[in-house]
Amino acid sequence: MEFHMRNTCVLVNRCLMASVLQAILLAILLLLFTSPGSSHQPLWPLQRVPVVWPKQTEERSPPHFLHAAQLEVTSSCGPECHKRVTTPSYWDLQRFLSYETLHSSGQLTETAVAIYGFDANSFYKMTGARSRDKRQIFGHDSRFSIVGQDFLLNYPFSTAVKLSTGCSGTLVGDRHVLTAAHCVHDGKNYVKGAQRLRVGFLKPRQMNAGARNDTSRDKMKFQWIRVKRTHVPKGWIKGTTNDIGMDYDYALLELKKAHKRRHMKLGISPSAKQLPGKRVQFSGFDNDRPGHLVYRFCKAGDETYDLLYQHCDAQPGASGSGVYARMWNRRLRRWERKVIGVFSGHQWVDLSGAPQEFNVAVRITPLKYAQICYWIKGNYVDCREG
Repeated sequence: MEFHMRNTCVLVNRCLMASVLQAILLAILLLLFTSPGSSHQPLWPLQRVPVVWPKQTEERSPPHFLHAAQLEVTSSCGPECHKRVTTPSYWDLQRFLSYETLHSSGQLTETAVAIYGFDANSFYKMTGARSRDKRQIFGHDSRFSIVGQDFLLNYPFSTAVKLSTGCSGTLVGDRHVLTAAHCVHDGKNYVKGAQRLRVGFLKPRQMNAGARNDTSRDKMKFQWIRVKRTHVPKGWIKGTTNDIGMDYDYALLELKKAHKRRHMKLGISPSAKQLPGKRVQFSGFDNDRPGHLVYRFCKAGDETYDLLYQHCDAQPGASGSGVYARMWNRRLRRWERKVIGVFSGHQWVDLSGAPQEFNVAVRITPLKYAQICYWIKGNYVDCREG
């Protein structure tokens, strides 16, 4: 009788434990596989993508490459100033989205574009924007240095690349890198090194008996690939001191040969309130941490139609990093990471003699998506879904 009761208790305990484990597993599955229509699921917004079509290309005088790249951007226009900027007309947008192409031979061309399928009247419809606090790195530094080849050489960290001008970039195609315009052009001319620009890919470390020095082991080694073409929008070239200049601080680099790594998809930036946890993330090569790829994630703050102000700690060198988010693609029924912006860097704003510092990312709007996608694909048919 005692033996039978003992067995019964064991069976009951096992059944209870199985029930608890089953409940926990069910809860996890419910969290992981919430239906795409659920309000808890961060969804990539379905947006109509316009067409930015090149209509005429002319040759321009070769650049001078006089000055070194400036890794910090200065502007007299902060968030409130940008919100007061006059809504650009259809013709303004065509002028801003026209672009220059710098070839590795030194040849420079300018391409005028036409825009189709975009309603300029709905250009500035931002809701829920919040004011942004002054940003500094103080107290706890929220950045993480990525260590170990298992992380560094695997997606998504493997999409981060280094530019020979000192900036960072992100792989967005088999031979294309998205970065900040100020990494190759100062608003007036192309910077030193832009003609012979190179992109660095982290190489696997070769561990051998001779590598006993900690410094040599920690030092990053890169495989460098030359850039064939550099595309920069005229919205940036018209001048960094112009109020609208910050909105177009992005550039696309075409490599001379294809790389063999997985790249990140391009996406249209949702509003900050639509982002998972209202957060963004990016990885870059900050100058104050030589030998390290630095990752960070943080809350998005204020926003305009073209710019996203966020609280991520960053230092010069991280400029040009792709800002990305991970959301659910309802059509493909899967999670996807997409680049939704380009980290422009620290924006110093002089407000009545009191300098303020902001962290700024250039948002990939439908028009910018159409333009960058065309630069990558060479046609607009493959650029209809952002």
